Amino acid sequence: MKVKEKPEKKEVKLEENKVNVEKIKPKFEISMWRVAAYFIVYSFVGYVIETIFALFNYGVLESRKSFLYGPFCSIYGVGAVIIILALRYKFFKNNHTLFLGGFIVGSVVEYIISFLGEAVLNVKWWDYSDRFLNINGRICLLYSLFWGLLGIYLLRVINPRVDRLIDWIKSKININIARLATALLIVFLFVDCLFSTFAIDMFLLRVSVEKNLPVKKKAVAEETYRGVYGNKKVSDFIYKYIGNEKMLMTYPNLTITLEDGSIVKIKDYYPDVRNCYYRFDTSNNL
Repeated sequence: MKVKEKPEKKEVKLEENKVNVEKIKPKFEISMWRVAAYFIVYSFVGYVIETIFALFNYGVLESRKSFLYGPFCSIYGVGAVIIILALRYKFFKNNHTLFLGGFIVGSVVEYIISFLGEAVLNVKWWDYSDRFLNINGRICLLYSLFWGLLGIYLLRVINPRVDRLIDWIKSKININIARLATALLIVFLFVDCLFSTFAIDMFLLRVSVEKNLPVKKKAVAEETYRGVYGNKKVSDFIYKYIGNEKMLMTYPNLTITLEDGSIVKIKDYYPDVRNCYYRFDTSNNL
């Protein structure tokens, strides 16, 4: 009786498939330096994307950065880092799980950032109230689906290229210099974030009182305003470094929520103050 031998081609194919799967799988060990590099890279990419988006959709070249200094949109950096870490550890099985992970994680991150913006800064960065299946105007089905697709594209296409870019930079620069540069950038962003938070608080306080806006806790705002702007040294510093034009040039779409819940754009109260680098379409009201 002859024993049938298994064809060698099948074995070779199985081995090739294993190799291909291993190539697709990401490295699970991520150092804090790489996470920091992700944050910097994606924050810069986000700034570029937002600037191009405003240019093509509204015909205006304006600031779309998160902080007063540096071309960075931190929401993209934070979102990308959280999605990458969450998806590569828990959802990196196939495109279906990546989509599900992107859908869930992206939506949660978007909701939290929106909530913190309103709770801490009294700022509403976006409002999906008029969108189908939205939750408190912070997230909606359409953008959650986008998050799902982004999860696939980010993990399969974009981030492997970012990893190669980081590895290439590491091969060209001394590792200690690269780490020092990364650390300095993170410190710069942290300080910039703190100062920007202070600047936004002072600007919103100034606008609400000087324009006599019906905001929540108006009496408290007026008392705080007198305490801050009544000090000449502090007032001079604020107007010199974070005056109306500086704030509107950095945050042209900054809004404030009134006591009745309505949201107004601050630039509407300062029509004579410059708020963009260049406007191509003068008929478009942002």
